[in-house]
Amino acid sequence: MTFVHKSIAALLLVTAISSPAFAQTTVKYMTFSAAPDYLEELDATVAAFEAAHPDINVEVETAAYNDYFTKLQTVIAAGQAPDAFELNYENFVAFANRGVLADLDPLIAADTGFSTSIYNPTALAAFSQGGKQYGLVESFSNVVLFYNKDLFDKAGVAYPTADWTWTEELEAAQKLTDAANGVWGTLAPIQFWEFYKTIAQNGGSMFNADKTEVTLDSAANIETLQWMVDKVNKHHVTPTDAEMAGQTDGDLFKAGKVAMLRTGIWMFGDFLANANFNWDIALEPGKTNKAHHFFANGVAVSATSANQQAAYEWLKFLTSSKEAVEIRIGAAWELPAVSDPAYVQGYLDQPKPESREVVFQALDTAVTPPVINNWTQLTDIVGQELEAAKLGQKTPQQALTDAAAAVKNIL
Repeated sequence: MTFVHKSIAALLLVTAISSPAFAQTTVKYMTFSAAPDYLEELDATVAAFEAAHPDINVEVETAAYNDYFTKLQTVIAAGQAPDAFELNYENFVAFANRGVLADLDPLIAADTGFSTSIYNPTALAAFSQGGKQYGLVESFSNVVLFYNKDLFDKAGVAYPTADWTWTEELEAAQKLTDAANGVWGTLAPIQFWEFYKTIAQNGGSMFNADKTEVTLDSAANIETLQWMVDKVNKHHVTPTDAEMAGQTDGDLFKAGKVAMLRTGIWMFGDFLANANFNWDIALEPGKTNKAHHFFANGVAVSATSANQQAAYEWLKFLTSSKEAVEIRIGAAWELPAVSDPAYVQGYLDQPKPESREVVFQALDTAVTPPVINNWTQLTDIVGQELEAAKLGQKTPQQALTDAAAAVKNIL
């Protein structure tokens, strides 16, 4: 009798699981940012999602960043695209232009219990193209102004404020520089990634709005590059390459040799562990505008997926749920671009740097990389001309004139 009862119970259980009420949709998700350091956190996020959505199963595939995009392009070309996948901003632009991403606007519009106001609007807008939302912003990092409070105190200079412009920065840097003892007032690299952000601080850009014209050699951009090289060669508040003696800008900051440094928030851990002085962060000074880097990962749904609704539900949870946000912050696994301070209070409550809210304030003036199809050629061309200007081999005007001519040929 016992055996019969157990058999009946087992039969009922199998029947219940296989009934339509218990049918599951499998979402295949491909990602690079979790591997190899955050696989446990991703598993925990998936478990939390599946607990809240018992009708959806998430099947994760990871790949290292260096291999990821080649692998993703291969499976898409073979008609085997995952339902959802991760993209950094630079690659998002290329994928959106190729038409392989689903337009999320209909799904968002039908989702009456959800508002995209949960995201920082500037960060969310980065993953739109042609007026359509092709991705949700997953995480971000940015660059802000780090400063050595002890050096400021020693020189009797007031700390940077949000009102500072390049003028105030230079004045402070001149007071803080002690070249004889290898102490420099301010430091920012002269290279492609710093340049496109810095010209935005002066109202400049590399292209017009629809990227059909090259504006590299505009008067505002020439003025900006002049400002960048003058800090090294004229005002001498920034060290030359020779004076850096092979050290990185982060090394110099940790050694107490740089009063102000433009660098990424990914340096928090290193500086907290190895900078034995008081330091904090501030918004970067600009000339006519505020502008800050925006490096981001987003997530998208495949245009060919048969499970777009389920994939959207997973991506929404991954990018905006309190559970996912807390898991991400607890592991220091990049930062979610959410707008509700309550979601990131655990991050803001950490004692150092004191002004952590600056990280999120900088999102309001975010500048995305000027991505074009010939992206690698663009970075190489501009980088070479910036190097020539930095070394005094060309004037800023000649360097940008030459860069503009070369970029026009590849646009």
